[in-house]
Amino acid sequence: MNEFDQFVKRNLKAKYYIRYADDFLILHNNKKYLEDLLPKISEFLDIKLKLKLHPKKVSISTLASGVDYLGWVHFHHHRVLRTATKKRIMKKLNKRFSPETKASYLGLLSHGDTYNLKRRLFD
Repeated sequence: MNEFDQFVKRNLKAKYYIRYADDFLILHNNKKYLEDLLPKISEFLDIKLKLKLHPKKVSISTLASGVDYLGWVHFHHHRVLRTATKKRIMKKLNKRFSPETKASYLGLLSHGDTYNLKRRLFD
């Protein structure tokens, strides 16, 4: 994916580009600019890396509506756990957690606005 990183930064000149494994995010204040990038990105991934963008996982949205990335919905000044992730955790609430599992969940939840969920998990 380094080849893709270089393409996005050098060829497309994307100033705000983030990638973790196969998930990536490009931020820009112009929606048209982002829409114009999509075919270029898709073509590069297809031809150079033999990869395809998943049509249900591509979205263009405003920061005000939140950016869904890596299990969190990121806003300008805070982040909240994605609804599906929260539901998965809530489903597991009925099970008894080992201290290690509780510590792992606490570590995950410490990265966002999850006060109520932490209370339900640990009270």
